[in-house]
Amino acid sequence: MKNYFKIAISFLLISATGCSKLDQKLPGSLTGPEVNSALGSAGVQILLNGAYADLGSTFTAQDLLFCLQENASDEALVPTRGGDWDDNGVWRVLHNHTWNADHQYVLNVFNSLNKLNFDATNVLAFGPNATQAAQAKFLRAIALYNLLDLYGQFPAREPGEDVRNAPVVRSGAAGAQFIIDELVAAIPNLPTTGGAGIATKNAGNTLLMKCYLNRGAWANRASPTFADADMQQVITIGNSIISSGNYSYMAEYFKNFDASNSASTENIFTVINNSGSASNVSDIRSEWCRTLHYNQETSTKPNSGWNGFSTVSDFYNNFSTGTTPGVDLMEGVTNYASNKTGRYRDTAVDSRVGGRYYPGITNASGMRPGFMIGQQYNEANVPLVDRKTPANPLQFEPAIANDMKETGNTLELTGIRVVKYGPDFTNGSNNYQGNAGNDEVIFRYADVVLMVAEAKLRAATPDVAGALSLVNGLRVARNAKPLASVVLVNTANLYAGNTILAERGRELYWEKVRRTDLIRFGMFLKIWQYKPTDDPKYLVYPVPSQSLSVNPNLKQNPGY
Repeated sequence: MKNYFKIAISFLLISATGCSKLDQKLPGSLTGPEVNSALGSAGVQILLNGAYADLGSTFTAQDLLFCLQENASDEALVPTRGGDWDDNGVWRVLHNHTWNADHQYVLNVFNSLNKLNFDATNVLAFGPNATQAAQAKFLRAIALYNLLDLYGQFPAREPGEDVRNAPVVRSGAAGAQFIIDELVAAIPNLPTTGGAGIATKNAGNTLLMKCYLNRGAWANRASPTFADADMQQVITIGNSIISSGNYSYMAEYFKNFDASNSASTENIFTVINNSGSASNVSDIRSEWCRTLHYNQETSTKPNSGWNGFSTVSDFYNNFSTGTTPGVDLMEGVTNYASNKTGRYRDTAVDSRVGGRYYPGITNASGMRPGFMIGQQYNEANVPLVDRKTPANPLQFEPAIANDMKETGNTLELTGIRVVKYGPDFTNGSNNYQGNAGNDEVIFRYADVVLMVAEAKLRAATPDVAGALSLVNGLRVARNAKPLASVVLVNTANLYAGNTILAERGRELYWEKVRRTDLIRFGMFLKIWQYKPTDDPKYLVYPVPSQSLSVNPNLKQNPGY
């Protein structure tokens, strides 16, 4: 027991430091015999489980991957509401594209991804079997993919390498090739089945598709190019997933994200959470608490929302099927009170917009997953109010102050809210703020389909009909009208409705891919709501100042 305790403490120290300065002070790393002697044959699996656990906060917390991918895009922003959500302006500068190398969340994400990078690499040093090694390489590839995408470079150690030495740093084409080679080597040894919480072959292939699709953007973010060989790889791999018969569209879109989403036929790779479990590795409540008003939940347990994150009206209006942006999305809003169990919006509207009565959520809280706009109600159909004195009706308004600093009577009301993960009320209201059962989705079938459609249009000989068929198959499943034509992007109009970029936004909003998409489609530097200017240096994040001082192999990105 004494040896187990010593090794466990040593491992925790190593894992917690990632690429921090403590790396340079450790005398070395644990050896395989030491781990196996202390922990038995399950030792390597314990280390692997620790790497899986790293995904939890990285992909769930509002101040990690979500904020760099979504708040820096046109899909999300965090207005300052009086003293709430000011945080020295860290949220506003993300949406404005005015961050610097000392931004706290730029550092947090770098450290979080490198902890996953380190812990997954650590597994490889202790004699894992072929399946364990493949899973560890897959998890490391997720970390490296995001580091390369966000920062343009990543540190990578060889398994068992002395942690006192600064790790080698890879970037650009060499970085992309390293990740691709790792995945190609790992995928044959990944399990074919095992559930969405396990790194399966399809999960590995989905990540490999993303690498091929983004390789040209990583090489030149200002002017991405797309090699036909890479596009053919995306098409071939994607078609193998589509034709496998393992996945199909859910009849209800939000079933991919609610507390029962472990049964989703679309989710390829997730972080598993269990209702009522104190051992969940991700604080999944952030997915809804970050956006809901303080008074939204149930009448027996109010004051649980954090009242921060919103979306911009231009992005919301992109779901419109009418000639006037956004108008048809409001159908039914004014007659909700007389139609408690009916639908908030017309059934002809794209189901991804949400706003419809949702069993298990609406009857428990009044909430309707999707985009929340207008008057909000509780589970008894009583109109909610804000916290001001006298109170105002809780009516979410699209308009946000130009400087994202809210004051006055609408302080708590501005901004369209987004609830993609329906709160877990399977245990009354206890799971709402506690141990919810919604699995955090990382890879999803619809993304695979849209990547294939995109690659078909980017191929040397474009397959327009094939791309349109895939897009319309998805749209029909979402109760959206089929498109008459489809193109990759309209550089003059970010919200042109018949583009692959627009369809990816409508399908994958708030799933931590929007910034990457905007860069790949050449639209990231465009001006959008609440972002008046831009600079090409923001196509990549700076390497955090603290990290530069630790690893001399890291180089600051131009302009920072």
